[in-house]
Amino acid sequence: MSTFSTEPTTRQERRRRTEACILQEARRLFAEEGFERATIRAVARQTGVDPALVMQYFGSKEGLFAAAMKGAHGGGTARTAAREEIPSAVLRDVLAKFEDTDDREAAVTLLRNFLTHPEANRIMRDEVLCSLIRDLAGTIGGTDAEVRAALLMSTVFGLALARYVLELPGLAGAGRADLERLLRPALEALVGDE
Repeated sequence: MSTFSTEPTTRQERRRRTEACILQEARRLFAEEGFERATIRAVARQTGVDPALVMQYFGSKEGLFAAAMKGAHGGGTARTAAREEIPSAVLRDVLAKFEDTDDREAAVTLLRNFLTHPEANRIMRDEVLCSLIRDLAGTIGGTDAEVRAALLMSTVFGLALARYVLELPGLAGAGRADLERLLRPALEALVGDE
C-alpha cells in the first residue's frame, strides 16, 4: 500500500481545491443557465458544498460571477507578456479561449451573457476587462497607453463576437494562421513603438 496521498494536507490547500471546484461549476452553470437563472444554491448543490460556503468565499452571486469570469476571461498570457509580445499574446489567448478548449460552447454562451444581461456586462467590464486593460497599459506605456490597450481588447473582442457568436461568413471559416497573419499588424500598430 502506498503512503503517498493525493488529498490536500493543509486547510489552505483544501480551500483552494474547493474554490476551484466551485468556480468550475459556476462557469458551467452561468454558461448553461445564463446569469439570471444560475443560482448560488445550484452551484453549491452541484459542487457538493453548503450554499453558505459559496457565500463565504465569494460574498454574492455577482462576486461568484466576477471570480468565475476572471478565471475564464482574465487575460491568459497577455497580462504578463512583454510589450513586443502583447499583440501575439492577446490574439493567441482569444483563439485559445474559443478554439483550444472543450468548453467552446460555454465560452460562447458566456460571451452572450455579457451582451444580454446588464449586471454580467458591468462585472465583465469593471472587474475583468478594466483590470486587464490597466495591466496591458502599464506594459505598453506612454501617454495614450490606456486607449491603446482598450482598443486592443476591443479589437479581439470584436473578433470573438464576429467569429464565434455572429459567425460572419469568411471570418467564421477562416483558418487560424490567416487570422493571425492578417490581424497581427493591426494589433502591433495599436501597441505602437516604444
